Amino acid sequence: MGVITYDMEVPSSIPAAKMFKALVLDVDTLIPMIMPQAIKNVEILEGDGGVGTVNLIHFGEGSQYKSAKHRVDSLDTENLTHSYSIFEGDALMGVLESITYHVKIVPNEDGGCICKNRSIYHTKEGVEISEEKIKEGKEKATVMFKAIEAYLNANS
Repeated sequence: MGVITYDMEVPSSIPAAKMFKALVLDVDTLIPMIMPQAIKNVEILEGDGGVGTVNLIHFGEGSQYKSAKHRVDSLDTENLTHSYSIFEGDALMGVLESITYHVKIVPNEDGGCICKNRSIYHTKEGVEISEEKIKEGKEKATVMFKAIEAYLNANS
């Protein structure tokens, strides 16, 4: 199995705690509401939203994927960190064992925040992921982040 890691940072004018609540704690209801073409709904299969919770994500009509299973690996509301893994579903494209994400929301001096995200792709033996696929993933993550930011700005 191979491992591909990439980091990205996205700045925001939204305060860190508010962004963490939207991006992590409320995301399962927020994204289907503001981006139904991306995610239709999220179903809890086991757990209560905390560590160990397993969700089934049903992607929307605008997605090339149907579903993915997602597990909460860590959640720290004080330090604004969250880790989760996608471990099953067609979003793994038949070439990945899993994808793990580590998210940290960091306050900045102007009252906003920076969303730091590390993505770790665990590929199946002998599989390579192109830079184009990685770029696609980064772009989709940024679009979702900016949609949440726009929603929060419009509804504050």
